[in-house]
Amino acid sequence: MITIVDYGLGNLGSIVNMLKKIGVEAEITSETNKVESASKLILPGVGKFDAAVGKISELGLREVLDKKARVDKIPILGICLGMQLLTHGSEEGQLAGLGWINAHTYKFNFPDDPMMKVPHMGWNHVTKSTDSPLTDGFIDDFRHYFVHSYYVRVVDEKDSILKTKYGLEFDSAIQSNNIYGVQFHPEKSHKYGIKLLSNFSKL
Repeated sequence: MITIVDYGLGNLGSIVNMLKKIGVEAEITSETNKVESASKLILPGVGKFDAAVGKISELGLREVLDKKARVDKIPILGICLGMQLLTHGSEEGQLAGLGWINAHTYKFNFPDDPMMKVPHMGWNHVTKSTDSPLTDGFIDDFRHYFVHSYYVRVVDEKDSILKTKYGLEFDSAIQSNNIYGVQFHPEKSHKYGIKLLSNFSKL
């Protein structure tokens, strides 16, 4: 069973449908007691950084999420904004992120190249930077679907597991121990997303 955290900002139905395709049971919840009993968590997200942090705190989820991440050490996967929440903070907002991975979130800015559109939207290649069970079986032509205006950079390169180029190189998947994050949307990435979510379900 994978528990998907509902804090009001995320494409939750698509994630559940993709998990069903691979035969993985999932539940969507915002209840702290269900998050507390989870054995594996997905933290999705679409929207603004501060709004997401605020909703997590408002729902009383921050403390229980910290416990699941730092004490229980269950596998947790952040998707898109959910990955950015794993960092210390974002240029998009003022509030502190969860800080589970030593990384920061920055805004795409290409003032000298009008051809580089923001948000970064569509299919793009990912390249392995560090081996991880999340990306087991990935090969060089793996592609995923992106929609984002902000990107993540880790402080320590060992925490980067996939990189992507869009005007600059950024960390498109990160990991620190039991905590994983992907900037792209595996639930929209067809066979490539199926492979990643299958790997996560087996952790």
